Amino acid sequence: MRALLTTFSWQELRHHPWRNAAAVLAVMLGVALAFSVQLINASALDEFSSAVRSVNGEPDLEVRAVQGGFDEAVFARLARHPQVALASPVFEFQGLALAGERQAPIRVIGIDALVLPTIAPALMPQVAAGADRFALFAPGRVFLNLAARDALGLPAQAPGEGATETVQLRSGDAWHPLTVDGHVAAGGKALAVMDIAAAQELFGRIGQLSRIDLRLAPGTDRAAFMASLQKSPDWPAGVQFAEPGDAAQRVSNLSRAYRVNLTVLALVALFTGAFLVFSVLALSVAKRAQQFALLGVLGLTPRERLRLVLAESLVLGLIGSAAGLALGTALAAFALRVLGGDLGGGYFEGVAPTLHWSAGAALLYGGLGVLAALVGGWWPARAAQALPEAQTLKGLGAAPTQGNGHWLALGLIALGAVLARLPAIGGIPVAAYLSVACLLVGGITALPWLIALLYDRVAPLFAQRVLPMLAVERARRMRGTAAVAVSGVVASLSLAVALTVMVASFRDSVTQWLDVVLPADLYVRATSGGRGSNSGGASSTDTATFSPAFVQSLAQLPGVARTGTLRTQSLQLDATRPAVTLIARSLEGSAAQSLPLVGSALPVPEGQVGIYVSEPMEELYGAKPGTTFAPLSGAMGKARVSFFVAGVWRDYARQFGAITMDARDFERITGERNVSDVALWLAPGASEGAVQNSVRELAARQDDGSAGSVEIASVGQIRTTSLRIFDRSFAVTYWLQAVAIAIGLFGIAASFSAQVLARRKEFGLLAHLGFTRRQVLAVVAGEGAAWTAIGAVAGLGLGLAVSVVLVKVVNPQSFHWTMDLLVPWERLLALCGAVVAAGTVTAWLAGRAAAGKDVVLAVKEDW
Repeated sequence: MRALLTTFSWQELRHHPWRNAAAVLAVMLGVALAFSVQLINASALDEFSSAVRSVNGEPDLEVRAVQGGFDEAVFARLARHPQVALASPVFEFQGLALAGERQAPIRVIGIDALVLPTIAPALMPQVAAGADRFALFAPGRVFLNLAARDALGLPAQAPGEGATETVQLRSGDAWHPLTVDGHVAAGGKALAVMDIAAAQELFGRIGQLSRIDLRLAPGTDRAAFMASLQKSPDWPAGVQFAEPGDAAQRVSNLSRAYRVNLTVLALVALFTGAFLVFSVLALSVAKRAQQFALLGVLGLTPRERLRLVLAESLVLGLIGSAAGLALGTALAAFALRVLGGDLGGGYFEGVAPTLHWSAGAALLYGGLGVLAALVGGWWPARAAQALPEAQTLKGLGAAPTQGNGHWLALGLIALGAVLARLPAIGGIPVAAYLSVACLLVGGITALPWLIALLYDRVAPLFAQRVLPMLAVERARRMRGTAAVAVSGVVASLSLAVALTVMVASFRDSVTQWLDVVLPADLYVRATSGGRGSNSGGASSTDTATFSPAFVQSLAQLPGVARTGTLRTQSLQLDATRPAVTLIARSLEGSAAQSLPLVGSALPVPEGQVGIYVSEPMEELYGAKPGTTFAPLSGAMGKARVSFFVAGVWRDYARQFGAITMDARDFERITGERNVSDVALWLAPGASEGAVQNSVRELAARQDDGSAGSVEIASVGQIRTTSLRIFDRSFAVTYWLQAVAIAIGLFGIAASFSAQVLARRKEFGLLAHLGFTRRQVLAVVAGEGAAWTAIGAVAGLGLGLAVSVVLVKVVNPQSFHWTMDLLVPWERLLALCGAVVAAGTVTAWLAGRAAAGKDVVLAVKEDW
């Protein structure tokens, strides 16, 4: 076998390097895309986990509040507990830092420097040269990490002795000047560390803690320790224990569905690459059919011919996979350097990881590339095995193949329908992915039956026209060959149709959602750490707020007709899941006017507080309409308040869940009147620009603030930005569609080239019967049109079926939100028409080379 590979197969590769290079390129691209996505996500997760460990340290347990902070009396109790060896109190919040003209979101952490080094040494402040060594205990002093200095435009190295640096930190609606007296070694996002007592006093949170890190005594049963405290009657409600790795695990779980979907999308190129390998080897086997037959006469058995072609596909797969792993590594390194660890999902925003190469992942994706090449080479190998040696040596070509596997096709399609109804496994729609595979394979298997069903009825219409009759009869009687030829087009077109429908449906749903959630003309936000990340952490607006006086002043500005308010807070309902967002907003009129409800709102019973949950809350926490949601009562520390789920709404901004209540109910329950966002409705004829300038001037006058402490955007700007981000996020799908269809059309070209090479005597006979070369090419082009037309019909039908699975099953199971199905018929019909036209032209071009002047002489070989 090795001798045949180095002589017989090598000659084919040497004479047709570009054709084989195309197959290698297809495998390489598929492996590279999937492997690079895996490396980027794995590196980002590793870096995020490392940053979490550097900030949180390595305690045995963490004590956190479900919402906001908790009384430091809990610390005194835990510090005296006999099973606690060390307790480290922490006060932290997300704020805004200002140095000169540079503003940046920053995480402020107050620590106890006497106990910190044992648990989190990376957070220990390092006093600058020449500064008082007790500065870490002094009020008004802060220590920045390298990321914070870079974000604020400060030099990486602190100034020399005698020089001072100052920054301002904002919490709520006030700015506080601080002196930078050193640095901390912790990595990750921007951090500002200061003494815990100084931070509590400066930011008005005396007696409040954010978390307590615990180091337990040796031999302590962790589960029994937590249970004993939580069951004690005086343990405060809303205070819970968390494992040290929960923060990183939450982000890993949250981004898992996104990462899996992105990987599956990348593997689409590998899936279509298998068809290109098939097309290349099918053409190669057809061209060498007489050589294979001669080898058979000389003693090469059919099984050995099968093994030889599979060995050729294995070589293509190995070369493509090796090149794909190298290209994937380079793509991952480039993406990490330029884009960081975030691939558009917002899960690793601000993380700048280094590349972590994985041998296991390389073996996995390299093996998938080899497997794809072997699958693509299986049918050409079977064709080489089944060659009739005597008939092939005479150049008579292959016998017609009849398709009779429609029962298998129907069974696969039925299995796909059953799998689509199964639930996700561990949050991943595994059954839905298998359903898509069954639908595609079943649809392609049904092609011979579909060709017979369609062209048996179409053939009589062309019985009186010779050229169309020959094309249709060829497709009808060689249905097996036609099915093999168009299988690549069907696979690529169905995936293109499915992705087109999915993206169009998602974009239309997002557009409708924006219309409902953005009713005002202008939106004013308190500037802090920013929002929109999917990291699942605390919202920046927990600390950046506007006072009621500021909101009232906004309502009195010239050109403002009325205002609406919004306040967000983070709730850690489950330590193993990302935080959910509590939204208190003005719900004037009915909830249906302010929220994109799924279904109708229910009347709220007397004595209960109505809440409206997003779709993930219903899926993840069981917050069904018409029930009371007890976890919210515990999270807010209001055991006597009963929260009634009055409706479910769509929220495409917070995958981890959100709860909305009327702002008046929130103020009555919590007593908090500050807000984080204000919506402004302009009076008729008011100038938007003039109102924005008035808002900035008002912000600059309030409490010695600055105009940069607010963000102002019009509804048009928010809509345009949101849809631009959406289109950029899905731009890769259009590129994948183009690649898939190009590969399918290459398969058509290779298949027709193989067929016309095997049919030279048939074309010679037509020439002897008086057909001109143009007429012969017209027959070939007609066959191309007939074959790709059935491929377009099958691809459109399969694509629509797959799109239903993607929209109605994969998306809700992956991200826990739903969307309406929108079929862009004009775009799909144009896509199918373009594929038929391209297939016709491709078949005509493929036939030109083989249907040359020598076809007449080909008939002479049998005389």
